[in-house]
Amino acid sequence: MTWLYVPGDRPEVVAKALHCGADVVVVDLEDAVAPDRKDRALRATAELLSDPAPGTAPVHVRVNALDGPLAETEIRTLAALPGLAGLRLPKVQGPADIHRAAGWATTAAQPAAGPALTGRLATGRRARTPAAAVAPLTTGTAHPARAARTARTARTARTAAPGSATATLTPAAPAPAALPATPALYALLESALGIEHAFAIATAHPALRGIALGEADLATELGVRDEAGLAWPRSRTVVAARAAGLAPPPQSVYPDVADLDGLARSCARGRALGFLGRAAIHPRQLPVIEAAHLPSPEEVEAAAEIVRAAGAEGGAQALPDGRFVDAAVVAGARRVLSLAERRN
Repeated sequence: MTWLYVPGDRPEVVAKALHCGADVVVVDLEDAVAPDRKDRALRATAELLSDPAPGTAPVHVRVNALDGPLAETEIRTLAALPGLAGLRLPKVQGPADIHRAAGWATTAAQPAAGPALTGRLATGRRARTPAAAVAPLTTGTAHPARAARTARTARTARTAAPGSATATLTPAAPAPAALPATPALYALLESALGIEHAFAIATAHPALRGIALGEADLATELGVRDEAGLAWPRSRTVVAARAAGLAPPPQSVYPDVADLDGLARSCARGRALGFLGRAAIHPRQLPVIEAAHLPSPEEVEAAAEIVRAAGAEGGAQALPDGRFVDAAVVAGARRVLSLAERRN
């Protein structure tokens, strides 16, 4: 629901953020850190994440741009650390960016040459991701897009020789040492090209757990002067995420930390478009975001009435007030009740 960004070169600020009530703390190595402090930020973040439980909230890290000189080292340094719950990838343009980041992450703990990996890094680890923040709000069988993505990745791994664009038949080779599990990846769409490729990015890799907008860069590229110009990119991002079987995306940051009324109004508009939760840059924004994205008491009462009626009658029906109820309406009501449990 809430994703709080904090600068990676300020460990004392990060330490406070870990206990301020955010669902996820995002340690930022990119925009929030000056160029001459990037190395310091990476060292401090690696030290933090060497602890399997660095705080009460899961910790994600936003690395620098994937086409720049820093991201590869950052991902290789951080990916296998036990305190990392996810990597946020800025300025993603297409599926190739996701595959490149995943490749760096899964080779993070390999020695340059020599003996096989041993211990925890040899067996890999499961990425820790907060269910409420990243799990798709669906039940039952696997989403078709996610199942197809997993199968496609598995076929590639079985048939394609490293460094080759085509599959070849080669003699059986000794089994390689196990690699670390790919940490959860989150793609930030911050360009027109990224928006055009939204669904392809969302289905690029099994480790891709979510997409979100980076609206400041996008608005600059598009020449947008107010929120109305971002309506289509926002809807496109929501649709791409849901079509890929991912959780509804969170909204981009609201930059004016003093304007809490404006933040609440902006969150209400985002919720109406299908977003769930929001990134924040100050702890005072967190309760406003949560209040705006959680259902109101009136919505909870209406949803409970729908679920009760569906349980009593079954099938499509009309409620006494004239509302028509079918399976889709019931599913939406159950989602409202699930979100409302956060208030308890």
